[in-house]
Amino acid sequence: MAAARAISTLMDAVEIVKKPPSRLRPPYNPGKDEQAGGMMMADMSGKVVIVTGGAGGFGRAFTKAFLDAGAKVAALDVTEEGLASLRDEHRGVNEDRLMTEKVDIADFASCQAAVDRVAERFGGVTVLINNAGLGMGSVKENHHIELIGIDEVTPEIWNHMVGVNLTGPWNMTKASIGYLREAERARIINVTTSFFTMLRGKFQPYGPSKSGFEAMSASHSAEFEEEGIMVNVVVPGGPADTPMVPDGAGFDRADLVQPANMTYPALWLCSEEGDGMTGNRYIAGRWDKEKSIAENREATEAPIGWPDLAGDPVWPGGKPDA
Repeated sequence: MAAARAISTLMDAVEIVKKPPSRLRPPYNPGKDEQAGGMMMADMSGKVVIVTGGAGGFGRAFTKAFLDAGAKVAALDVTEEGLASLRDEHRGVNEDRLMTEKVDIADFASCQAAVDRVAERFGGVTVLINNAGLGMGSVKENHHIELIGIDEVTPEIWNHMVGVNLTGPWNMTKASIGYLREAERARIINVTTSFFTMLRGKFQPYGPSKSGFEAMSASHSAEFEEEGIMVNVVVPGGPADTPMVPDGAGFDRADLVQPANMTYPALWLCSEEGDGMTGNRYIAGRWDKEKSIAENREATEAPIGWPDLAGDPVWPGGKPDA
C-alpha cells in the first residue's frame, strides 16, 4: 500500500513537471489573476449549472459552491435518498435556486428528459459538470487493500461501470449540447481521474472507463472550441475524502483531498476570468486557495489527455487535419 501511494504521488508529480504547454492558455494578467488569497468572488448569477452525481461527495461540494456564487443548480443523482438529504441541507437557504432530479445517466432518454426539465424551469443550461461516477467500491468495499483482478469482474460489472463512467458523460453532453450552444460563456467540466489510476493494474473497469472519458474530453474540447464552449477536466489527483473511499481503505482521512478543493478551479473556469480556457486538466488536490490564480495554474494545469503522443501519426500524405 505504501509503495502504491508513493507511485501515485510520483505519477501526479510527473503530470505537472513534464506537462507540455496548454493548447489555449491566455497570458498572465496581474489585474485579473492576482485576486486576494488566489481566489476570486465568482459571480454566477443567472447561470444554470447541472451537476451529475449531485448527492455524492464532490457533487455536494459543487452544488453548494455554485449556489453560494448565485447560480441556479440542478443536482442529478441516481439515489432519491441522497437527493432528499441534499434538499434538506439547503432548505431555507438557496432552495429556490436548487432543483433535484433522480436520473440514471447510463440511460440517454432519462438524461434528455432531465436536461429538458432543467432548461424549462431555469431558462436554459450554462454549465454542465459531469461528476457522477461509479467506483471500485461497487465491486468490493476493501478494494483499496485487496485489488480486484479479472476473475472478480463479470461482464455485468464491466458494462455497468462503463455505462456510468463513460457512456453517462457522453449522454449528458449530447443531451445538453443544444442548450449550451445557446448559452453565453458555456462550460463543460469533466471529472476523470489521475493517470496513475487509469493505468493501475487490477483497477478495472474504473481505470479504462475514466481513460476513455479523458480522451472524450480532449475530443470534445477540440470539437466545441469554435462554438465558444469551453471544455476542461478537474481531478482530485489522488484519493479523496468522499464515500468512494471507505473508512477501512487504510488512509488517514485528514490526508485525503477535500471535496471543496474541486470547486476552486471549477468556479474560476466557469467565471468571466476563465474565458478562453479550454482543453486543460487541473489537479485540484494541488490547488492552494491561499495562492494566486497564476501560481495555481502553474502548479495544477496541463493539457487534457496525451497530446504529446498524438502529434506524429503515420498518415498518408503527411499529417491529418486537426
